[in-house]
Amino acid sequence: MDKDKVLLQLFNREAEPQALVNKEALTPTQMQSREYRHWLEGKRELTLDDVVGNHWIKTCTGGYITEVAFHCDGTLDEYRLFDRFHTTGKWRLKEGLVSVEIYKGENSYSFCIVGNAEINIHSAVEHKNGELHSYLKLSQIK
Repeated sequence: MDKDKVLLQLFNREAEPQALVNKEALTPTQMQSREYRHWLEGKRELTLDDVVGNHWIKTCTGGYITEVAFHCDGTLDEYRLFDRFHTTGKWRLKEGLVSVEIYKGENSYSFCIVGNAEINIHSAVEHKNGELHSYLKLSQIK
């Protein structure tokens, strides 16, 4: 995981014109821009207290909604919110980002959750089988 690339990819989705951009197409000079620095001020590092033993709601731009339970051993359980279809995965906290992998049949989904400094609605860019896939919002249930 390259934290700078994770942040820059999310910035490109959350800033105008709100585009999902492959990490290979990112422009590192954007990190020097006033817009990027202002955006970054609204983010925070996530902690183990945010994650361990907590349940989160995860939703994507396609409307798919799940509940994710993060366990202290680095595993997770994900359930579709309305029919409780179960999938599993793993997570780890590194440099204030929560790196997540979820397995559904032959598909693998990965993303890094970036914390929001103002409210507990965080965000991520998701990859499916290594390919750019979706924009996510995740909220801690407390």
